[in-house]
Amino acid sequence: MPELPEVETVVRGLREPLIGRTVLSMWYDWGRVIRTPDPEQFAARIGGQTFRAVNRRAKYILCQLDHDILVVHLKMTGRLYVTPDDAAYDSDRWVHFRLQLDGGQQLRFSDSRKFGSVALTTSLDEIAPKLGPEPLTDAFTAAVLKERLLRHRKAIKALLLDQAFLAGVGNIYADEALHSAGIHPLRPANSLSDDEIIRLYAAIRQTLERGIEREGASISWYRKPDGTEGDMQNHFAVYDREGQPCLNCGLPVEKIRVGQRGTHFCPRCQPLGTILAIR
Repeated sequence: MPELPEVETVVRGLREPLIGRTVLSMWYDWGRVIRTPDPEQFAARIGGQTFRAVNRRAKYILCQLDHDILVVHLKMTGRLYVTPDDAAYDSDRWVHFRLQLDGGQQLRFSDSRKFGSVALTTSLDEIAPKLGPEPLTDAFTAAVLKERLLRHRKAIKALLLDQAFLAGVGNIYADEALHSAGIHPLRPANSLSDDEIIRLYAAIRQTLERGIEREGASISWYRKPDGTEGDMQNHFAVYDREGQPCLNCGLPVEKIRVGQRGTHFCPRCQPLGTILAIR
């Protein structure tokens, strides 16, 4: 599933072709792609509205219209792109939702697995579960991370995947951040020392920032709005590198399951030690 860097890259790629465009009509062929309201109300409300801004919250794409917000969640295989009416792409075979825009343009939502969704609402809070802080904002500090970690005994990897704990981090960037910080993914969250928390805070932000700079990781379905791949997959330290040498120490990267998710780590750079909460 696209994570914060991938979704942020999509948002940045949509702004130039989408902002200022007005919706003329809506088309869909899969009822469940429209989360809310019902398709008839959706079409009636969105028609005539103009795109004013495109932003991100967690893994949600937020398209600000005149009166509503078009919320898109890409899930596993979703792609969102603006294209001329007569342009044809391989991904079009999986388009299940489309907005006709003025100027001979279309906003297409392609999703082969049909897990993604669109919604029309006046507030993300109306449809989204509780979301944690955005990790790249000034409001998210090492002190905030520490305060939140001390509430939990859950394994740190599983906690980082909890969107109510921290917004936008997923499997890839959790593994990469924990390796950068030298923290084993099974460590209880409330067992981290102050130094480890500071390292983890810096690693989370730096890893996400690198992901954005490299325009996301195209390891499966993710593509930028222009159809090209991101580059982050060529710079992984541990993710998807089971059995390959750790870039720091040379020991083979191992893979375990944490919270039902495949988890990559270096046993030397990220020692487990004795699992004891120290707070």
